[in-house]
Amino acid sequence: MALITLKDVNVSFGADAILDQANLIIEPNERIGLIGRNGAGKSTLLKMIDGEIQPDDGELVRQQGTVTGRLIQEVPNGIDYDIRSVVALGDDKRGPTLAEFYLDEAQVGELQNKLNEIDAWSLDRQVKTLCSKFNLEPEQAFASLSGGMKRRVLMARALVKDPDILLLDEPTNHLDIDTILWLESLLMGLNVTLIIVSHDRRFIDKLCTRIIELDRGVITSYPGDFKAYINAKAKALEEEDRHNAKFDKRLAQEEVWIRQGIQARRTRNEGRVRALKKMREERRQRRERQGTASINLNQAGKSGKVVIEAKNLHAAFNNNVVIDDFSCRILRGDKVGIIGPNGCGKSTLIKILTGENAPQSGDIKIGTALEIAYLDQHRSAIRDDLSVQDNVSGNTEIEINGQRKHIMGYLQDFLFSPARARAPAAKLSGGERNRLMLAKLFTQPFNFLVLDEPTNDLDYETLELLEQLLMDYSGTLLLVSHDRAFLDNVVTSTIAFEGNAKVYEYVGGYDDWLRQKRDQTKAQKNELATEPKTPQTKQSTTNHAALPAKQKKLSYKLQRELDLMPQRLDELETDIETLTQKMAEPNFYQQEASIIAEAGNELKAKQDELETCFARWEELESM
Repeated sequence: MALITLKDVNVSFGADAILDQANLIIEPNERIGLIGRNGAGKSTLLKMIDGEIQPDDGELVRQQGTVTGRLIQEVPNGIDYDIRSVVALGDDKRGPTLAEFYLDEAQVGELQNKLNEIDAWSLDRQVKTLCSKFNLEPEQAFASLSGGMKRRVLMARALVKDPDILLLDEPTNHLDIDTILWLESLLMGLNVTLIIVSHDRRFIDKLCTRIIELDRGVITSYPGDFKAYINAKAKALEEEDRHNAKFDKRLAQEEVWIRQGIQARRTRNEGRVRALKKMREERRQRRERQGTASINLNQAGKSGKVVIEAKNLHAAFNNNVVIDDFSCRILRGDKVGIIGPNGCGKSTLIKILTGENAPQSGDIKIGTALEIAYLDQHRSAIRDDLSVQDNVSGNTEIEINGQRKHIMGYLQDFLFSPARARAPAAKLSGGERNRLMLAKLFTQPFNFLVLDEPTNDLDYETLELLEQLLMDYSGTLLLVSHDRAFLDNVVTSTIAFEGNAKVYEYVGGYDDWLRQKRDQTKAQKNELATEPKTPQTKQSTTNHAALPAKQKKLSYKLQRELDLMPQRLDELETDIETLTQKMAEPNFYQQEASIIAEAGNELKAKQDELETCFARWEELESM
């Protein structure tokens, strides 16, 4: 039986309906990707499924007992609770009382009866389990966390009620690649229906077995993954264009007929006149597709051939070394991606490479004739108290590539209508905010572009347009991104933070870096497995005692364990890859819940064993 059914649902907040006679059926254990342009109403649909808002018209049928959990798009501000309290508040009935207890556990006597009545102790166990599973410190203040860790806490809060449907609105925002991969694995193992809104194409493609699109108030379902949706959508748009062209041609012919005046009335074809009026109404109500953003880069003259030359850079932040002995050479036209965990030092490296900050040691040479444009991940250049227009320019005209353009025309290229351009920036959605930042950034001429997480919240069409612009861009690019597909399509080399302040440069994008790292790891394993044993000569008792500890020979049992370790690691990696591919198949989640749960548990067990084996391998090597 369906968990949620929408029948001819209407929702409207203005002239155009967000949902217009929309229909949708959500089955148990589906993994659905929700696609739509910025402002199309995706978040509104999630709120309706969650029960926060009700339809203006139509029917929403919910299976009795269906529980929903929702991860909202924006990280809320002003939360003064610790992590465990924030997680507990995901249960709106029992959470407030448990959070009150967490604030002062000494008052347990006063709250004992109430805590027992509402079964808060089972919620407490669930909170502790989720904190452990998500590697969270329960008593740490939520406000002290990074953006990525806050998203992790909010994900735990969405799961605390053990929901049947998990609604995720841009879950990968502010997450680094390692955490995104962890999240993918977590979601694959959950026995829950997923509805995901995300700009991360690879994330959607990996997880989702059905795509639903919200376009001009209508919900359309496309079976299969994101790639299948792209192909089916292209065919649907072609068919729509053919239908509209045929309709418009017939309407034009009828308009010519009616204007024949007396001759038309003499025919007394009242049915034909009524049909024409109906056609006019149908054409009036047709909602045209929103245009695609038309973005142009305001490029300056060429910089010098060598843009940046760095040697033996060393940098620390709050007495924590983040960059140790890093060297690189960036030439004009290079497109360099920077990847690494949150907090590893990517922003510090950017500031050093662009000359904003100096390293603690090492040499940095900045090239000549550089004009730098910088998009920071916090979008701090946007003022919420100003309108969209005033955020971009206080003038009515701007100059782009030597040509004068009216500010309203320029903003329409970024899909801001005149009314939206006059609205305060505080009212913009996440995607609109990002488009505004790009519009502001591209008013200035530049030949060295620095982008820190530019893809957050952008709809797919704008994302692909930006991608193509950067591919065609002749200047130099520094790009920090956790969007793996975007990196693969744009960058020519990758700077990777690989732990312990070690930073290395690789040729190619994310997949190229991943392949090179795997090759290195396999080479190290093979070298370890095939390394010839050093012949041992008989030593005197005195000399043997003088040997350092690291040269002591392992016992037969430990040496045997070490010799077999590379083979076991290869077996585990192969098993994990096979299981992951199996769980990604479209029909996998049509099986019984017990089979799905068993596969998820098996995947988790093998991932845990892999981590344990790596740790044991390092321990044996050190011995």
